[in-house]
Amino acid sequence: MQFWNTKKEIDALERSEREGMSVKRALTTVIGLPLVIILLLQGNKYIFDVIIAVVAVIGMYEYAKCSKEKAKVIPWIGYVCAISIAFIHAVPETALEYIKLAILPFFFLTLFLHPILSNLKINFQDIAHTFLGIVYICGGSLFLAIIYGMETKVPGVVLIWYVMFASWATDSFAYLIGTKFGKRHFSEVSPKKSIEGCIAGTLSAILIIALFTFFINKFLGYNISYIIICIIGLILSILGQIGDLSASVIKRYLGIKDFSNLFPGHGGMLDRMDSVMFIAPFAYLLFKMFI
Repeated sequence: MQFWNTKKEIDALERSEREGMSVKRALTTVIGLPLVIILLLQGNKYIFDVIIAVVAVIGMYEYAKCSKEKAKVIPWIGYVCAISIAFIHAVPETALEYIKLAILPFFFLTLFLHPILSNLKINFQDIAHTFLGIVYICGGSLFLAIIYGMETKVPGVVLIWYVMFASWATDSFAYLIGTKFGKRHFSEVSPKKSIEGCIAGTLSAILIIALFTFFINKFLGYNISYIIICIIGLILSILGQIGDLSASVIKRYLGIKDFSNLFPGHGGMLDRMDSVMFIAPFAYLLFKMFI
């Protein structure tokens, strides 16, 4: 009898924790979502670049702090890369081409000088951790800025919404549907994810993307193909879930639940932006090819 009482108490506690977490997630969304919408609607690529640079700096800080038990991440290189995103559209195109050619060799030179000059106090593992963080966080953030600044027949101010919808709609509805109706476990990487939630998240993202496309085609005069944009939405939604699981792989390796508590109920900046950063390069490629 005592066992069942204890089990009931545990179940009640877990239910209470889930409800408390849902309230925190809802409050954070209510406060944060309008700010994100205003940022995306203001249409100034220079301001957007600065904001994304700040996001990348915070992400690098969280990553370096959480990695300290596993490796000596070299954060200043990440911060320099993150801050440089703020100037991506301020630099003339001709100069930018030379910068693109020079950045990779100088990046590797700077990384590998550390173990040489420190007499192996910084080792290859430290370099590998640093490299992953910069490519994942700064690279993904950079493509968000590039997408927003695109000057095509469908401008980046519009295209960026598809990236956000593919990521956040998938994540939100996968969480909502998965917690209510999820029965079949998806992966050991993230035990709380269910097959039902993953499917519901992708279908919801495609539906929202189709509705958004209908709105901008009808009222803003665009002529975006529903078939193409829904296929892009499908690809980005699936990639977003892979990105979310990839972040879970990193967190499991580091032995953490969240990268920080910056957003109550949601975790840190990387917990919120992991899938967005992951899909941004793919989104840019798809937009360039098909939109």
